[in-house]
Amino acid sequence: MRCYACTRLSYRIICTQCKRTLLGTTMGTRKIGSLDVISFYKYAHLESLLLTKHKPEGYRIYKALAEMTMKPFIKEFIESDDRIVYIIGVDEYVSVGYAHVAILTKSMQTANSIPLFASLLAQNRVHYAGKDLQFRLENPRDFNYTGKKNIDAILVDDIITTGITLQEAQQVLIASGVNVLFALTLADVNES
Repeated sequence: MRCYACTRLSYRIICTQCKRTLLGTTMGTRKIGSLDVISFYKYAHLESLLLTKHKPEGYRIYKALAEMTMKPFIKEFIESDDRIVYIIGVDEYVSVGYAHVAILTKSMQTANSIPLFASLLAQNRVHYAGKDLQFRLENPRDFNYTGKKNIDAILVDDIITTGITLQEAQQVLIASGVNVLFALTLADVNES
């Protein structure tokens, strides 16, 4: 097989060299309303890998990215904070055989961090890719939350563009008694 990032022969979907160099994280935090959103990469650095979420090979790519980012992050976070924290993925609908956001949330499972799979689902299945802010505002996701109430949670998504989806998700969770600590995403489209 070949590395999906550099096309060299590799036993893994992303080779060891690419994990070390090409995919070195460029972590950043962006404030969206009252929500802190931590992202591991700039979207432009990973665009071709992130777009595989619509393909069968995306399962292995997202799993590798989650192992490189989300898993180490939550282990470090849990070491410094011993409370139970729930992990809530944004819109974990299954497509092409898997839910790419569920792969990210699953990687964060520990004794003190518990994923609540498919507990926050959009009722409006409109696609935002390539759409402007006005379109996003006129077509909200209309989330429905069916998970536990009165908990501390980390919100997880793959990409942040305008932040509208994460803000709407946060509002629905707050209305359900969920204390959203912050959000995690693989990539931030904002280049600033």
